Amino acid sequence: MSAQADQRGGRIEQILARLRRLEDGILVLLLMTMIGVAASQVILRNIFDAGLYWGDSLVRVTVLWVALVGAMVASRDDSHIRVDLLSRMFKPEHEHWVLRLTRLFTCLMLVLFSWGSGQFVYYEYVDNAIAFGDVPAWICEIIMPIGGGVMALRYFLLTVKP
Repeated sequence: MSAQADQRGGRIEQILARLRRLEDGILVLLLMTMIGVAASQVILRNIFDAGLYWGDSLVRVTVLWVALVGAMVASRDDSHIRVDLLSRMFKPEHEHWVLRLTRLFTCLMLVLFSWGSGQFVYYEYVDNAIAFGDVPAWICEIIMPIGGGVMALRYFLLTVKP
């Protein structure tokens, strides 16, 4: 391997490490926001008999975002929960083919999810739907096609990885 290829590989690893930190940071920020808004809603309602009128909606949106960003983080290392029935039915020497097949199936399902959720977000954009306050619904829902697309790409790469 040439020195130039090693240098390129090192840059790619640096970019991937930064992307991992970014994903982790976004996930932590979302969790803190969700817990903070939910806790403040409880305190405001129980002590001051008041609340943020958009608080419950924001918590629902952050639950969606936490779920999809968390799924993206889990897909980095193929550490999703899986039903492992097929690998028990085949010999260990064929296990890598079964794993490739299940990863390919996962990729295809994520492509379908991304396409369908992309259509949904597009129609929310066209309809000018509002999630809460002045926040358009499509902004709150855009994580679905993005998250699905990122996970589909990762599972495709895991499928073709030697």
